[in-house]
Amino acid sequence: MSPVPFSAVLLAAGSSSRMEGGFKQLLPLPTPNGLEPVVRVTARAILAAEPVEVVVVTGHRGREVMGALADLPVSFRSNPRHAEGQVTSVTAGLSALQASCTAVMVCLADMVLIQSEDYRTLADIFVDLPRDAILVPHHNGQRGNPVTFAASRVPEVLSGGINPGCRKLITDHPQDVVCREFSHDRYTTDMDTLADYVQIRDRLTK
Repeated sequence: MSPVPFSAVLLAAGSSSRMEGGFKQLLPLPTPNGLEPVVRVTARAILAAEPVEVVVVTGHRGREVMGALADLPVSFRSNPRHAEGQVTSVTAGLSALQASCTAVMVCLADMVLIQSEDYRTLADIFVDLPRDAILVPHHNGQRGNPVTFAASRVPEVLSGGINPGCRKLITDHPQDVVCREFSHDRYTTDMDTLADYVQIRDRLTK
């Protein structure tokens, strides 16, 4: 287990509006276990990092997402307001956390290149940061995910004082945000379009 007990909120509620009719959470990707849907690839990587709890936030086609993860040790929280923006899913997931933890990671379902070791690396870095730190990975100056913050700040996030998914996070909280640069692009590579999906699928096939 990580030296920092952390919980993960996995955001999987979106409708994949830029996928030209595809639903990215359920698109198949090659893995050592055969073809698996995107959301399952990400969930398995998070679980392998040994968090104390994983809450998956569902919305669009939520029952299918739940079905893809049914045998994994995660819990689910439906967000009927997912169309209003990502912050509603962050709030839904955080409000469903129950296990005691030191830090919380807000993870995105489509970031399938992130490995279990990458999640553990963020937890390890968080050990030595100030208590109120908000850790944001970067690559070549580009902001990445997941964002990691102290569990003690969850009430502040729920009240709207902090939005860990907001692009203005760094400018709004410069005294708390710690940007850590990484040499790889796994924290910054997501899957918004079908072209993104094809590129990532090809990377995983090599």
